[in-house]
Amino acid sequence: MEMREIISTGNDLAAIAAVDAGCRFFGGYPITPSSEIMHTISDLLPAVGGTAIQMEDEIAGVAAAIGAGMSGVRTLTATSGPGISLKAENLGLAQMAEVPLVVVNVMRGGPSTGLPTRVAQGDVAQAKNPSHGDYKSITLCAGNLAECYTETVRAFNLADRFMQPVFVLLDETIGHMHGKAIIPTPEEVKKGIVPRKTFDGAPEDYRPYDVPQDQPAVLNKMFKGYRYHFTGLHHDAKGFPTEEIETCRKLIDRLFRKVEEHTDELEHNEEYKLEDAEILLIGYGSASLAIKEAVDVLRAEGVKVGMFRPITLWPSPEKRMYELGQKFDKVLSVELNQGQYLEEIQRAMGRKDIHKLTKTNGRPFSPTDIIQKVKEL
Repeated sequence: MEMREIISTGNDLAAIAAVDAGCRFFGGYPITPSSEIMHTISDLLPAVGGTAIQMEDEIAGVAAAIGAGMSGVRTLTATSGPGISLKAENLGLAQMAEVPLVVVNVMRGGPSTGLPTRVAQGDVAQAKNPSHGDYKSITLCAGNLAECYTETVRAFNLADRFMQPVFVLLDETIGHMHGKAIIPTPEEVKKGIVPRKTFDGAPEDYRPYDVPQDQPAVLNKMFKGYRYHFTGLHHDAKGFPTEEIETCRKLIDRLFRKVEEHTDELEHNEEYKLEDAEILLIGYGSASLAIKEAVDVLRAEGVKVGMFRPITLWPSPEKRMYELGQKFDKVLSVELNQGQYLEEIQRAMGRKDIHKLTKTNGRPFSPTDIIQKVKEL
């Protein structure tokens, strides 16, 4: 694979990745600490025939982005936690109507307006269920500058594959971090673009939601002669509202199964020095950078520690976490929240004796924080 070296920030890399992945519409509204994504993509999109629009608020921003997704265009919105709260209702529409969309959330302190200019990982639970109802969320989490690019590219392919919103979590630290990233060239990214499926039969035979129970809807681009309906209501094979019992049951069952039965396409993790480790550290996002440095320092002191980092947070890598839970007696979860992913680790491992290290004051972890906690164990 051909690679290139670029010096940039995480937010800018996410915007560049979107354009390289074929995104041609951005709808959003500025909010700290994600605003640079909108600034950058508004410069980049016109040069490739795309459109970026700042709407009057976050709600309108995601509505515009969903509309572009309905038309068949790869589309992006970016925000932070309070913006996700405002976008929640329309995100539920995209889940129900099966509209592909990428949502970048650069996390900050919360709840409410919280700490706008400080770091947190408090939106992890929100990313699992950003809107009410039954569905399976897909959430990726970048842990370094290069992944701000590569995970955004992956999100666009997954959105078209599973026909639903896909979330990419950054956080204030990694979004504003400025440094060198080694990433694929635009040509390499284009080779890997996976377009959404289309139906090419007779228009009268087109039923976009009449698909196998483990597959997403097949939504052709608008204005191509194929008639169907978008709604947030339970709907039939052509998208028209219905309350027929079996149709409604199958619809929600399929929203789950299209993700649950293909987790092999979604799971992506990093395992760092686990081969001979005796203590397991679990973390994600920018916190994992401090964890990795702490592992190296502790190893130099003779303490055998290793790190497991989920890059796909939802659906979680539950099978691998269960295996690790059987192998390690001492497990430490490290999060910039009160333990939102800890609950998932406990569930997957079937254990309640997981140690935790948390921080919610808007400041990042230092390796020293983690080293001290490990030594307490």
